Amino acid sequence: MYVFAVCAYIAAIFNKKVRKLVKGHFSTFNTLKAQIGPNDRVVWFHAASLGEFEQGRPLMERLRKLHPEYKILLSFFSPSGYEVRKNYEGADCVCYLPFDTWDNARVFVKYAHPEMAIFIKYEFWENYFRHLRKKNIPVYSVSSIFRPSQHFFRWFGSANTLRYVSHFYVQNEESKKLLASVGISDNVTVAGDTRFDRVLDIRRQAKELPLVEKFVKSGDSKFVLVAGSSWQPDEDLIIPYFNAHPELKLVIAPHVISESHLQEIESKLQRPFLRYTEANEEQVASVDCLIINCFGLLSSIYRYGQMAYVGGGFGVGIHNVPEAAVYGVPVMIGPNNKKFREAQALLKLGGCIEITDSESYQACMDRLLTDEAYLRESGRKAGEYIAKNAGCADIVFKDIFGE
Repeated sequence: MYVFAVCAYIAAIFNKKVRKLVKGHFSTFNTLKAQIGPNDRVVWFHAASLGEFEQGRPLMERLRKLHPEYKILLSFFSPSGYEVRKNYEGADCVCYLPFDTWDNARVFVKYAHPEMAIFIKYEFWENYFRHLRKKNIPVYSVSSIFRPSQHFFRWFGSANTLRYVSHFYVQNEESKKLLASVGISDNVTVAGDTRFDRVLDIRRQAKELPLVEKFVKSGDSKFVLVAGSSWQPDEDLIIPYFNAHPELKLVIAPHVISESHLQEIESKLQRPFLRYTEANEEQVASVDCLIINCFGLLSSIYRYGQMAYVGGGFGVGIHNVPEAAVYGVPVMIGPNNKKFREAQALLKLGGCIEITDSESYQACMDRLLTDEAYLRESGRKAGEYIAKNAGCADIVFKDIFGE
């Protein structure tokens, strides 16, 4: 870990993202001293990045509502999580979690003095866990999921870090069995994934977007495809089909919102388009494609489509499938989806469709546009899957806080 830290300090000279991380680490202890008093009652949540934050958010919001006597400390490891949520109003203190060294853990726990610590999904920090145990502070692992390939369960690995966890709230039975294989069984509950609770909360709180609504309802096009978190390989499938099908409207929200990427998308479009931030209600009524060139809207925009495409499956891995499926629409994804439990379940149920190339995308879209029963049934299966798997947040919250 010390070698890793030194490498990060060197990389910070050349890499802006790593530089933000290192700078954030240096400010953490001052942040804790300034924002957490010696008599504060603190509950500490740790998330690696944005995805884990969203999984922890239902618990934080319930805690804020039902136990305002607690201060909520939220820590991130990734700059992409911290920079987006450093002003999150649901927490009293937001900071980076410094590297997992003995000294960092000792000082962090000293200044934060939490009554309990909740680590989300994959987060297992041995030195922090040891100091929390030393201070008799319970550690909970929420929405955790394990695979046989993880080093905890290999002949060369060690499960010692896991033994510091007071209770595991795992996503599935396989994770429970893997923990039992290394002698951890009495403190494990199969509770599911808080991500389902989060997307249901998002649906309930979805913003009304008059510009998007006007765009959807205007013109002669009967169908709207919402393409979220798209990358260039996704767009190379979506845009040519859209160009050739006047019955289809397109809302596209690229994962990378840079001027060069926006111009690349626009150069491929052969039908009228507008950028969201440059449009008004009169203008959107006369275009066929709306490009979402800002953040924070996608989770609400999915509600306006009859079908959704979630990007990333031809590269880094698919993005947030439940965020679209919660609206009861069929979801198309690329082939890099094997490590995503929700996507795998939805593929088996028929609420999700895997796209491998332009031919499979065309075949899928042709059927969705012409077979109303198939469109409706696929969407129903997607929505029902999300609803049936919600409830983890309530199980965990009641178990930890007694309500």
